[in-house]
Amino acid sequence: MPELSVAAVLCDMDGTLVDSNALVDVMWNEFSDAHGLDGVEVRAFAHGRPSRATVARYLTDEAEIREWLDRIHTMETSRFDGVVEIPGAATFIRALPHGRWALVTSALAAPARGRLSAVGIDLPDILIGADDVEHGKPDPEGFARAAGLLGADPRECVVFEDTDAGIQAGQAAGCAVVVVGGNRSSVTEGLPRVDDMTQVGVRTVGDRIVLTLPESD
Repeated sequence: MPELSVAAVLCDMDGTLVDSNALVDVMWNEFSDAHGLDGVEVRAFAHGRPSRATVARYLTDEAEIREWLDRIHTMETSRFDGVVEIPGAATFIRALPHGRWALVTSALAAPARGRLSAVGIDLPDILIGADDVEHGKPDPEGFARAAGLLGADPRECVVFEDTDAGIQAGQAAGCAVVVVGGNRSSVTEGLPRVDDMTQVGVRTVGDRIVLTLPESD
């Protein structure tokens, strides 16, 4: 089976470690209904992007943008119904050496911590949320910053991601990227992939993390 040797691991959250699709769909459906928008289109745009980028795409009034960002923040921090672990995620995280992984998510940092805790995934020392960066995915800022805080060269890091925006961010940062889940697009073409985190083996060799991946399909 293919192996990947890295200095550090950078993980997305939603769709990679945590399945919060039910919450996200409800949240953006409420936003779409309130503004007469196509919910399918809004959800597709929002996937993998910070909430502020989605709200700003469809609204122009600054006061209304702030109001909806506050409402979305409240939803994210108070609703955990239906949020579940991606299979194998907690076991995968526990197998990683302490201080050698970071979370980089388009969710706000506080709700991200809540979602991880809700499904029993150990919190990392380094968590980069949408409110910690100026430019969200597909910009590489979050992944580059996480690698720096871990003391690792981004070229020696691997990113686990499920969305095109996240994959593009990881690649732009210079990281190797593994696709998680069933997303197939021109962006994912040729990249290693796993159905979920049960398919990733972890062992430590010296100062390296060696990841075992399934054969490419």
